[in-house]
Amino acid sequence: MRGVALIAVAIAAIWSAPAAHAADAAFTQFVASLWTEAQAQGVSRASFEAETRGLEPDYKLPDLLLPGRPATGAPAQAEFVQVPADYIKEASIARLAAYGQKLMQQYRPALSDIERRFGVPAPVVLAIWGRETDFGRYTLPYDALRVLATQAYVGRRKDQYRNEFILALKMLSDGVVKRADLRASWGGAVGLTQFLPSEYYKHGVDLDGDGKVDLWHSVPDALGSAAQQLVNKGWQSGVRWAYEVKAPANVDCTMGVPEVQKPIGDWLRAGFVPVRGQKLSAAEQAQPASLLQPEGIYGPSFLTTANYFVIKEYNFSDLYVLFVGHLADRMTSPLPFATPWSASEQLRTRDVEAMQKGLTRLGLYKDRLDGKAGMQTRAALGAFQKSAGLKVDCWPSEAVLQAISAAH
Repeated sequence: MRGVALIAVAIAAIWSAPAAHAADAAFTQFVASLWTEAQAQGVSRASFEAETRGLEPDYKLPDLLLPGRPATGAPAQAEFVQVPADYIKEASIARLAAYGQKLMQQYRPALSDIERRFGVPAPVVLAIWGRETDFGRYTLPYDALRVLATQAYVGRRKDQYRNEFILALKMLSDGVVKRADLRASWGGAVGLTQFLPSEYYKHGVDLDGDGKVDLWHSVPDALGSAAQQLVNKGWQSGVRWAYEVKAPANVDCTMGVPEVQKPIGDWLRAGFVPVRGQKLSAAEQAQPASLLQPEGIYGPSFLTTANYFVIKEYNFSDLYVLFVGHLADRMTSPLPFATPWSASEQLRTRDVEAMQKGLTRLGLYKDRLDGKAGMQTRAALGAFQKSAGLKVDCWPSEAVLQAISAAH
């Protein structure tokens, strides 16, 4: 109950004047209240005091709950607010693939070790590194402790970030990393391959054999840890991430959800055709797969395997998986997607959320109200289009939003 009371005090402080000073005082009190939990994780008192002294919240981060204040910072991750053509830019893919090919040679011994030990192809772990930090060339912009503490204090997932903040303190207390190197994304992920502190302790691998897991300076450790995380989440050796296919003209786009899963051979017999005349072996055709149409009936279609959803556990976004999977493919093949992305426009986050609320009211949608037009949202709006006698394209548009809003 003490934590609840502290947060109540904090929220009241955010409202009051002088707001910044009062809020910071309440934030300091909140951080200090975490000492007992940090101590239980093995954090020394000296380290706790040193690392939290002068720590201030960052209210400009996205995904915060600040009563009485408008939303600040970026509205959401790029994966969820851009159309595919904007997120999976051909120029970016080509640039990263070319550099990835050089890195594949540079780190061949480590990558061969990863493939042998974990069964994860070298291009896949390289693609994750490329997407997360531009192969280490992108400098993460935030102090990780400040991000994690702020998210624990007024974020939408306080309990999760409370644990991550304490484990970040443990990393510093254990000497895993220096504070200067503990830079993060706005979501608190750190290192070359973007791990949350809990993921470091769950999946970290000392691939270079120097006695420590270093995700900041050791490329073998970072890539090995990414592979270990995929394996721990269910990676299947020898299975592709997805197959691009041409959908039949009468495709029912409402089937594009993970729950509708059947052997690839069944999809092929239903009229889905692998692009560029690709022939699939009997073993490949026996693999279960789900349909993915990121732009509804427009743009490319994919049959996604279990490994697709394993990569999605790394970052819960279809566009992220498409980027990583396609980038991995491009390191060994120069071919872009066979079907180009359409020039569709994405609704704003708040409009997609309004659409989700309307679909929920109509009993067609039972997932989170998050303003993200993912698989479940597209399938639900396709179901609405069917029931309303509209063109069924499973793509969120202004016209469909208006029709849903007017439906009873």
